[in-house]
Amino acid sequence: MHGEVEKDDGVMVIRRIRVTYRLKADSEQRETIERVHRMHADKCPVYRTLRGCIDITTELVVEG
Repeated sequence: MHGEVEKDDGVMVIRRIRVTYRLKADSEQRETIERVHRMHADKCPVYRTLRGCIDITTELVVEG
């Protein structure tokens, strides 16, 4: 996870959060993993709380 901080009237605030999910999985699981990744934000209480205030993006890296 990587956050980007800026100053707003001299106060540091988080503007962007970049999350990288790194998973080890068999190739047969890739379709399911990608489908879950596409829909997980809508079911995540933290994302839904912060989405209007902070730009949050995710990246999925599947190794296997």
